[in-house]
Amino acid sequence: MSDVPDGITRVFDLTPLGGDSFTAASPPVGRPRLFGGQVAAQSLRAACLTAGGRPPHSLHAYFIRPGLPDDPLVFEVARTRDGRSFSTRHVTASQGGKPILELIASFHDPEDGFDWQAGPPPSAPGPEELAEPELPAFLRHPAGFDIRVVNPPAGGGFPMPHPFWIRVSAPVGDDPSLHACLVAYLSDMGVVSSARAPGSPRRLATAVTLDHAVWFHRPPRADRWLLYSADPVANHGARGLARGTLHTADGTLVASVAQEALLRPASP
Repeated sequence: MSDVPDGITRVFDLTPLGGDSFTAASPPVGRPRLFGGQVAAQSLRAACLTAGGRPPHSLHAYFIRPGLPDDPLVFEVARTRDGRSFSTRHVTASQGGKPILELIASFHDPEDGFDWQAGPPPSAPGPEELAEPELPAFLRHPAGFDIRVVNPPAGGGFPMPHPFWIRVSAPVGDDPSLHACLVAYLSDMGVVSSARAPGSPRRLATAVTLDHAVWFHRPPRADRWLLYSADPVANHGARGLARGTLHTADGTLVASVAQEALLRPASP
């Protein structure tokens, strides 16, 4: 990983603890709790390190507790199954002996088959036509991303509205598993706000991810522009669901995302 940007290197530099357990730092990033996409991506990286080079094709993650900066993370991988074409891994990410995330990842050896995708990507100007926004600290460090928001909100700010273009800000080599981990990282950006019902007038007292899923349809390149679009599907009670897609600049669908969020309205 010598050609990977320093910040990304630190995020995915997992240290073996023996067996299928690993640890990693959780550097402070300018917010009181860890970015969920980081923990999910690091958990996927731990699973990849036990998968014998098979690339991941999907992950399903449940966020149990908020992660804390400056508190080391421990990842314990269970080898659920290794078949002729597929492997399954179960990862528990913990801090202080308490689980904060549970993730199941599936891996698939490349096979010949059909090549089809539904519909074109959302219509959007290219990233070169859009201004670079001012990003919050946790997106500038430790992971460096270039982002171009298609419809920036008045006055800027965060969360960023979908759709937006995104890529890692420097080349990251050719390891397909690393690119999948980076896509898992960025796939958690702005999705909670996209799960809200359109036109919802009320402020939220709580807006956090409950569970998150990613399907990798084709090998992604995280250091090339991807158009990320997410839209609400349903709101009921205190939960909202959003679905999203990641397309390359030429319109190829590389990944799909689904996320359920806890959305508690603020008191009037």
